[in-house]
Amino acid sequence: MAIEDVVEMYTDGACKGNPGPGGWGALLRYKGKEKELFGGEVNTTNNRMELLAVIKALAALNRPCQVVVYTDSQYVQKGISEWIHAWKLRGWRTAAKEPVKNADLWQQLDQERNRHLQVEWRWVKGHSGHEFNERADQLANRGITVI
Repeated sequence: MAIEDVVEMYTDGACKGNPGPGGWGALLRYKGKEKELFGGEVNTTNNRMELLAVIKALAALNRPCQVVVYTDSQYVQKGISEWIHAWKLRGWRTAAKEPVKNADLWQQLDQERNRHLQVEWRWVKGHSGHEFNERADQLANRGITVI
């Protein structure tokens, strides 16, 4: 698969208070075209918005494809790349035998990523001037205004 056949996703979550009103945003890029997605919830957390941004972005794809997800959330990047395997083996419990926080969204994210040929997870430093990450941040903040 050629590099131009890869969908790039830049995702972000935002929250005014934690918990509080929150928003999620995603910028999808494919073959020179872009699509912006955003939304929000009245009472949520930043981590839930970070997860929801990726879930909504993956769900927006209408066919299986190769995806590279860029997130400034180590919670999302490490959770889906490293932690989720053990959580699933332990019945969605942590090593301390506590319920995994946001298990409902982790399960949705796991389902969405399994619909695609390949999903690669890349962490980018937030608020560091990365053009597309900054746009995802703006979309997440716009999501707060629509609730």
